[in-house]
Amino acid sequence: MTMSQLETQDLSLAYGTKLILDSLNLSIPSGRITVLIGSNGCGKSTLLRSMARLLPPKSGQVLLDGASIQSVSTKQVAKHLAILPQGPVAPEGLTVLQLVKQGRYPYQNWLQQWSAEDEQIVNEAMDATQITELAHLSVDSLSGGQRQRAWIAMALAQRTDILLLDEPTTYLDLTHQIEVLDILHDLNEREGRTIVMVLHDLNLACRYAQNIVAVKDGSVYAEGPPEEIITTELVREVFNLESQIIRDPLYGTPLCVPYSRKVRVVEKVLV
Repeated sequence: MTMSQLETQDLSLAYGTKLILDSLNLSIPSGRITVLIGSNGCGKSTLLRSMARLLPPKSGQVLLDGASIQSVSTKQVAKHLAILPQGPVAPEGLTVLQLVKQGRYPYQNWLQQWSAEDEQIVNEAMDATQITELAHLSVDSLSGGQRQRAWIAMALAQRTDILLLDEPTTYLDLTHQIEVLDILHDLNEREGRTIVMVLHDLNLACRYAQNIVAVKDGSVYAEGPPEEIITTELVREVFNLESQIIRDPLYGTPLCVPYSRKVRVVEKVLV
């Protein structure tokens, strides 16, 4: 399978007169998991929206397979990349099966209606996210973890090379966070999907990402494998937080141990 290429070229993004990202050049590694990190309001979600063609650039461009994504039809974009926004909401009463089927709509037209292939792809997406037994339940009746898996299944049903996810673990407890991230890891490992997601938890980002992009002040502060770029200096500069970076005893990835006022007070007393 030929992997779609996604990159930005001198990309500047703004809301009204407020500049969010300035002249950003970024190439997303194909077939890898990339995680965008940074403090609140730094532009991570804005960048993700722009890469999905949901936000037009102020200047510069997003390139999909070398062509400006703004010049590609909506249906063609939907065949190459799928986005799961933060906190998506389904119409009231929509069942899980109906939601997942939405992922096949880019492939439907008046000549090509619902097919056995569409049915198979939907079933495979539900199997991959372990929600087959939930097919006939309404989406709004599900738990947070189940609902997120249903939305991921819909994105999988699009059969795109690229998956963009904006904080897919928000509002989930730790068990369901790991469950969702494990599903995405398995998809990447088994099918080579390119996954780009925004995560707030730096330690989970280090555990699951092969590539991390740290965003600060409207530009890329650092980019690369977590083992190479996650340092006390990066955490200080990007998050304005003092910390120690140690080796995760289970996975060998960087583990950020943040300092707090209480820790500093205890250290002072002990000294």
